[in-house]
Amino acid sequence: MLGLPKTTEFNKRIPKQKFYENINITPALRRIFVDQIKAVYWRNKIAPTTINLEAGNNVTEIEIFEVKLNRITLDVSVLRQIDKEIPYHIIFLLEFEEKYQAWTAYKEKAGNGSNAFKVDTYYHTAWLFEDEFVLKLDGLNMDTVYENYVRQIAGDALHTYADDEPESLKESVERSKQIQLLQKQIVTLQKKIRREKQLNRQVELNIELKRLKKYMEVFQ
Repeated sequence: MLGLPKTTEFNKRIPKQKFYENINITPALRRIFVDQIKAVYWRNKIAPTTINLEAGNNVTEIEIFEVKLNRITLDVSVLRQIDKEIPYHIIFLLEFEEKYQAWTAYKEKAGNGSNAFKVDTYYHTAWLFEDEFVLKLDGLNMDTVYENYVRQIAGDALHTYADDEPESLKESVERSKQIQLLQKQIVTLQKKIRREKQLNRQVELNIELKRLKKYMEVFQ
């Protein structure tokens, strides 16, 4: 499915309680681990020690975790908790009834001298059967491999900015977040316009709507 060499294979089952038994989490999150997850497998470790790749400046390892689900949905807070606890970049492969979905978050070091990571926006693919699922390892070092994985998984949600200068993954993520925020603001404003009875107020709101739409064009 991922076409990774055997040197990267780990294939170790990780008891799901390992992700919460030694940390302070809410009872609600613990319940999600118990109810929504059937099993977790550490499938692959992508690193210069397991595959012919150069080291990266920001990414040292990429772990592939397969998460078998009891139902088709998984609360994203579970993935975020795992990401916070493991100081490496992770690709999650969710499996339910022989269909797969890849999830990953833009993740970077906190920059405070510790091993902590900041976990940002999550992206995911559609649900696909194994023979339809393609996720290619592309790049010469760990940083570019990770970036290309994130972009493949995000798809149109993280398209490259059409400009002369190449855009970093972090810049793409920040631009995507800004577009999503503007889209929410536009939808909220459109609802207000439909509900508004006073003509002069409708005119004011429509002027603001045009301004937001014009501003969003800058990010696309």
